Amino acid sequence: MAPLPAREIRIAPSLLSADFADLGAAIRRAEEAGVEGFHLDVMDGHFVPNISFGPALVAAVRRRTRLPLDIHLMVERPERLVEPFRRAGGDRFTFHIEATDAPTDLARSIRASGGEAGLALRPETAIARVGPWINEFDAILVMTVTPGFSGQTFRPEGLGKISEARALSDAAGGR
Repeated sequence: MAPLPAREIRIAPSLLSADFADLGAAIRRAEEAGVEGFHLDVMDGHFVPNISFGPALVAAVRRRTRLPLDIHLMVERPERLVEPFRRAGGDRFTFHIEATDAPTDLARSIRASGGEAGLALRPETAIARVGPWINEFDAILVMTVTPGFSGQTFRPEGLGKISEARALSDAAGGR
């Protein structure tokens, strides 16, 4: 078996674990350390039990950095929130396959507005569910923890799912 081609690795830390009383300093320190963007976990209290932040916080982060912002929508009906977070400064919108009935339509809508579309899968969701349209997305986020909670233990079985997603993408023509 030939080795997989090298892929670019980008570091985009989640701001959910930052000190919100000093968020600007946390962003500055992360930029000085060489991160390439930031991941913002948006939770609605329905798709996941916790609630995090809305477009106002994303707009505040956007005022502090020019780096890409990946908005991880852990929400029911993510299509209703893409536009407010896009106006606030989001660049990539990663939503859960389990949260929408039309994931490819949502991905196309996101790209039509100038954003990137990412698809997230809970640990218990089979990669096969993404099926033949895996390459409709700019990124696939294979969750290795239960969405909605910080400080969890990494689930190593997620590594196999990552390899499975890569193989599925390559078989579908890669992207």
